[in-house]
Amino acid sequence: MESQRSFLLIGLALVSFLLWQQWQQDYGPQPVKPATSQSAGSGADNGVPSATAASGDVPEGVQADVPTQIQEATSADNRFVHVLTDTLDLRIDLVGGDVVKANLVKFPLTQESEETYSLLRPINGLYIAQSGLVGRNGPDGNKAGRPRYTVTETDFVMKGDTLSVPLTWQNADGLSITKTYNFTKGSHDIALTYTIVNNSDENTTFQQYAQLKQTTEVPDGGNMFMPTYRGAAYGTDEERYEKYTFDKIEDKKLKTSTEGGWVGMLEHYFVAAWIPPATQINNLYSTFSQNQYAIIGFTGTPINVATGETATIGSQLYLGPKDQDSLATLANGLDLTVDYGILWWLSQPLFSLLQFLHSLVGNWGVAIILITVIVKGAMYPLTKKQYESMARMRNLAPKMQQLKDRFGDDRQKMSQAMMDLYRKEKVNPMGGCLPIILQMPIFLALYWVLLESVELRHADFFLWITDLSVKDPWFVLPILTGASMWLLQKLQPTTVTDPMQQKIMQFMPVAMSIFFLWFPAGLVLYWLVSNIITLIQAKLIYAAMEKKGISSK
Repeated sequence: MESQRSFLLIGLALVSFLLWQQWQQDYGPQPVKPATSQSAGSGADNGVPSATAASGDVPEGVQADVPTQIQEATSADNRFVHVLTDTLDLRIDLVGGDVVKANLVKFPLTQESEETYSLLRPINGLYIAQSGLVGRNGPDGNKAGRPRYTVTETDFVMKGDTLSVPLTWQNADGLSITKTYNFTKGSHDIALTYTIVNNSDENTTFQQYAQLKQTTEVPDGGNMFMPTYRGAAYGTDEERYEKYTFDKIEDKKLKTSTEGGWVGMLEHYFVAAWIPPATQINNLYSTFSQNQYAIIGFTGTPINVATGETATIGSQLYLGPKDQDSLATLANGLDLTVDYGILWWLSQPLFSLLQFLHSLVGNWGVAIILITVIVKGAMYPLTKKQYESMARMRNLAPKMQQLKDRFGDDRQKMSQAMMDLYRKEKVNPMGGCLPIILQMPIFLALYWVLLESVELRHADFFLWITDLSVKDPWFVLPILTGASMWLLQKLQPTTVTDPMQQKIMQFMPVAMSIFFLWFPAGLVLYWLVSNIITLIQAKLIYAAMEKKGISSK
């Protein structure tokens, strides 16, 4: 089965190269840069970064705050508001009204763990969502520091379909601002609105800003076999999805204007993103603070509020899984944070098919088996043509040897004689390669679907396979995959006569099995089922070829 071996070799080489190249680009070793921070009222470095805005953290016009450590526990002066919905467990800092902690209620940290996944966190790797109003009269831009909001209560629990958490602030001049976080049942999308009431004696001007701030020293969690991106990204009306790594943020500040757009911080299966108004011109920016924090955010279109008038401005904050259906409705290109790479146009319909199959069977492992059957079935004509072409080429081997003996080193005559032989026997020498080339994009597209889709996180299959997104804990699937590859080799004797090449071919199933030890169980399941189907198809094709008088040996 020369074509199958060629397919596996090309697949192994290509996948290995792409994984290594991407890993080096996004996750290669970087010099360690120690972060420094100070707690309030103390010059000692306790290792906990400041969570409030420091100089250079926010857009021009925002003054530096006094560094203040955000503690896990609520402070004595009730500085933090706790919000609990059916999807989010949040903590909001009344100084600035920032979201400083966000746990995803429906996503356990580990399988069967009672602890939920922490997306935003104030300590152990700072990662927070900041927002406010700047401009000539913006409270976040005055010299006294960021505003201290007030609330009617410090604990909010969703009891119906919606929940609103209003934070209020006013100054001595009669300017009043209500910053409201609005939650909807079953959603990870938060609507943030500012209601500005100008009872002062002069007209006022405000500009909304929002940003995500994260320490750069948090591990990305990926490896060469499961490359996962951790860093910033943004989208504009021209570039729907663009990664902006922490290194880029440190080396070069992002500064671009767009209608709509979005900014975000990405992890393997989760994303935090600010989405400004889609119909306004917004400025996207990034900065790198002196305490090793990467920041990406936006400033909106300035608004004027005349004396005696009221104005409303807002944005959206998404804190949750990379759910493509939900993200696509929020902003153009936000669904591309489920990063399928250059084959996204092929991966997305394959994922939609996988979703449909799961809706029928209710098991992601079974859905993977079914999509493999469908894909292999759709490619059967190509596979059949591939095997027949390779068989015809093998049958021409004696005649090819005669041509070599006849023309010797005369390459021109040899080439002409070979072309005449191909035409006479109606054999296309590229017939075995073209099907492989057409199949490779489908394999790579499915690879990224199975690697990137949050739906497979903690997805149960059967027996010992309780999480299709991680490696098989007992390595049964990799071993079975290696055995199936060995059977594919033995199905047809090789025509390779070089001893070294023969040893390489024999060792290939072992090498691939070693690679598969670290691959997600869902991907290995796909490859195993694909090999089994290939074995069945090969038997059928060879039987049909024998009836036509075409030898498969």
